[in-house]
Amino acid sequence: MRNARAPWLTAQFLSLWVFEIGVRSPAAVRASQPHLNPTLTHSQASHDIIMDLNDANLQSLMEFLRKTLDPDPLVRRPAEKFLESVEGNQNYPVLLLTLLEKSQDNVIRVCAAVTFKNYIKRNWRIVEDEQNKISDPDRTTVKANIVNLMLRSPEQIQKQLSDAISIIGREDFPQKWPDLLTEMVTRFQSGDFHIINGVLRTAHSLFKRYRHEFKSNELWLEIKLVLDTFAAPLTELFKATIELCQTHAKDINALKVLFSSLTLISKLFYSLNFQDLPEFFEDNMETWMSNFHNLLTLDNKLLQTDDEEEAGLLEMLKSQICDNAALYAQKYDEEFQPFLPRFVTAIWNLLVSTGQEVKYDLLVSNAIQFLASVCERPHYKNLFEDQNTLTSICEKVIVPNMEFRSADEEAFEDNSEEYIRRDLEGSDIDTRRRAACDLVRGLCKFFEAPVTAIFSGYVNSMLAEYAKNPGLNWKHKDAAIYLVTSLASKAQTQKHGITQANELVNLTEFFVNHIITDLKSPNINEFPVLKADAIKYVMIFRSQLPKEQLLQAVPLLMAHLEAESAVEHTYAAHALERLFTMRGPNNTTLITPGEMAPFTSQLLNNLFKALSVPGSAENEYIMKAIMRSFSLLQDAIVPYIPTLIDQLTQKLLLVSKNPSKPHFNHYLFESLCLSIRITCKANPSTVGSFEEALFPVFTEILQNDVQEFVPYVFQVMSLLLEIHSDSIPSSYMALFPHLLQPALWERAGNIPPLVRLLQAYLEKGAPTIASSAADKIPGLLGVFQKLIASKANDHQGFYLLNSIIEHMPPESIMQYRKQIFILLFQRLQSSKTTKFIKSFLVFINLFGVKYGAIALQEIFDSIQPKMFGMVLEKIIIPDVQKVSGPVEKKICAVGITKILTECPAMMDTEYTKLWTPLLQALIGFFELPEDDSTPDDEHFIDIEDTPGYQTAFSQLAFAGKKEHDPIGDSMGNPKILLAQSLHKLSTACPGRVPSMLSSSLNADALQFLQGYLLAASVQLV
Repeated sequence: MRNARAPWLTAQFLSLWVFEIGVRSPAAVRASQPHLNPTLTHSQASHDIIMDLNDANLQSLMEFLRKTLDPDPLVRRPAEKFLESVEGNQNYPVLLLTLLEKSQDNVIRVCAAVTFKNYIKRNWRIVEDEQNKISDPDRTTVKANIVNLMLRSPEQIQKQLSDAISIIGREDFPQKWPDLLTEMVTRFQSGDFHIINGVLRTAHSLFKRYRHEFKSNELWLEIKLVLDTFAAPLTELFKATIELCQTHAKDINALKVLFSSLTLISKLFYSLNFQDLPEFFEDNMETWMSNFHNLLTLDNKLLQTDDEEEAGLLEMLKSQICDNAALYAQKYDEEFQPFLPRFVTAIWNLLVSTGQEVKYDLLVSNAIQFLASVCERPHYKNLFEDQNTLTSICEKVIVPNMEFRSADEEAFEDNSEEYIRRDLEGSDIDTRRRAACDLVRGLCKFFEAPVTAIFSGYVNSMLAEYAKNPGLNWKHKDAAIYLVTSLASKAQTQKHGITQANELVNLTEFFVNHIITDLKSPNINEFPVLKADAIKYVMIFRSQLPKEQLLQAVPLLMAHLEAESAVEHTYAAHALERLFTMRGPNNTTLITPGEMAPFTSQLLNNLFKALSVPGSAENEYIMKAIMRSFSLLQDAIVPYIPTLIDQLTQKLLLVSKNPSKPHFNHYLFESLCLSIRITCKANPSTVGSFEEALFPVFTEILQNDVQEFVPYVFQVMSLLLEIHSDSIPSSYMALFPHLLQPALWERAGNIPPLVRLLQAYLEKGAPTIASSAADKIPGLLGVFQKLIASKANDHQGFYLLNSIIEHMPPESIMQYRKQIFILLFQRLQSSKTTKFIKSFLVFINLFGVKYGAIALQEIFDSIQPKMFGMVLEKIIIPDVQKVSGPVEKKICAVGITKILTECPAMMDTEYTKLWTPLLQALIGFFELPEDDSTPDDEHFIDIEDTPGYQTAFSQLAFAGKKEHDPIGDSMGNPKILLAQSLHKLSTACPGRVPSMLSSSLNADALQFLQGYLLAASVQLV
């Protein structure tokens, strides 16, 4: 069957992928540039161009790398494109490594190292169904030389190569790179800490993934292998390094190197112990823990730094040790119990003696996190029971670390983006405030009443201080709000904010007395930190506050969109967006469009005005709030659309020059889709005005190949085309040939939106496409052929094929039908997956519905005698239960009914023996649960996970396609249809059907069938 392809098939289908006008092959790109001299070979491998390892090529490569550093895009981009075009050639990575080893120019060496790392990141992973982008000889050469080269390189290059090794290791270690660990461990004997630290850094980047990998046998086996090879030498190195620290206690340069090693060793300890407590480390716990404890209490004056911002080596090491101790306290508390009291004492002393400088932030937050992890474990409850201990923790650890410091104030004013990221998105995991908040929650688990009582006193005194002199003491109120928030928050989700609150804290009373006053303040730019605190309070307690208070807050939040402070207006936008998503009792939005109607103009004006504030031009929170406002207000925005669409289009034009904020861009496209949907729902004829506004920008995006935006453009175009009544406008037809260009289909992110766009073309104008040019249909089928060959994209190939079958005039595809089936059988034979089978079943049944069961049987049997029976027996009968989705199930039910009742061969040939099993399978399809099992050896590649520089596909929610039912209502209920069709068949062949049923259909199936016949008011004769 593999060779059953018609002789013209490859030439005609694949001509699209080789000779389509406008596509430039890598060779064509190279011909237009000064070039690296390749030696052409006639190897059968995919890497048929070998670049010689000679001085001329090294010199040429160096020139291109230098150009990639040029600030002028006209110089830089062509060089980047050229290097991209030759990176599939054999010896390219070896040339890069040779250059970074031998070049005298350090800038070029670093550039070569970064280029090499990015090349490895894009290409090393071998993706099923895709070409291997790095030749096997190059892979072998790279692995044979990279460790040595990395260890001999200066630190800046060492870090890049270390990352490259970890990327290779993620794919190849241990199976394809078994000697990597041994090669690394032997370097511990060198005594050269530049080499040792290179090994440790590489091991850290290789093993840190163990911290977030899911448990599996494969993972256990790998960790066991690592432990068997690495744990003992690491322990010996740890002890030896500590001894050297004592020997060189007065040599600052030696200590810097040694403490870097100890920090890396401590990080490796964390990674290797994360999944489970290894036997080796349990046996050597005394060695590790006593040394960790000593290092925690160590204070060497030589290692102290004057820098207030940057953490020194001592702080970084102690931070990691706190992490390690917290890991053991949380996960291995029984084994760790003997060591715990001394760590609690050491970390407590560390906390009360460490200053407020920024350089200590990570250390203090990790130390507090250790206490937080200990205090919520039942084993250690007794350590915190004493009232004096609780008071001391609150007074000496929590309150001081909740204060708003001058460093926080600087970040609030000068680095708002980072401040927002930490405060709103939870990336403040390493901040003092977050750690103190976690400690409050931990203590409240067992001591809620006493802790609430202690803090109530603090909150009252802080608010009293603020009241005495607000201008001077505003930071006291800030700390009080943060303390109340920490105390009240028991459980929280991104979607709902605080979902469970401390009943001892009256949130509504605090809102009325202390929060609304700041929101109502007429001067929105006064005390911006307190304004931001008040907005955040509304946002995180939105599920706890009564609706009337939220409605009271909405216009106040809208006013704060005009604040000068970026943090303040961003929080206001975010709070509004979160409030607009809240659901009321009937699963409608809690805040209704009617309640927002009086504020529509102000809301939209203020949101768009906020985008014009310096620093907020691409503020994702504001754009998301615009999107959510459109979604909530619906028809109320229609009068404003002409102005809004103009502003959104201008913004799109601007950001397309240099896309840098993916979330902002996504919400911008969502807002465009909503504008189109809402307006065209009320008046479909307005679609033309949207096309007029958007097409010039879309043309620019497509012409400049703005990779990040191309998938979005195709989705919006699909939405616009689907709104047109019946025909395809000429502007779309002019674009159609370009959509079939191979280059577009090479990027994984383009595939889903392009398929959808082609489906829209077929739905709106298949006859036009069929009659416009002879090459259109082979072009479409060429796309189908490419997609069907890929496990990742075969379902997209079926979406396209189903649309061709459904919409194309039958005569236009008649000559291609047999070849389509041959292609599908070839794929079935070479690579049969559950996903493919499900899609294949839907397709053949759709074909049967569209062209009739006789045509289906004839086409199968024309490929190979008796193939129709094989398909029924080996695919449809055993696998139809796997089909899911209401439309897909309906197609299969109707298709199988047609095979049973409208195909004469089923009644009077050797296929008759399959009639009852097929009917049995159909009744099971109706009545039994779906078979969602997947073979153990099958795993699917998600398009989003495909590696490389290609933009991943981002689905626009508001460009979503309505589910399409190609059968529609014409067939009615499939069970009734089966009963009626069987009745018709039995009338044509009296006596045959009842006798076939009574002889071989099982009792349960027969009973279900009687029910269908009864419901249809028919009987069999």
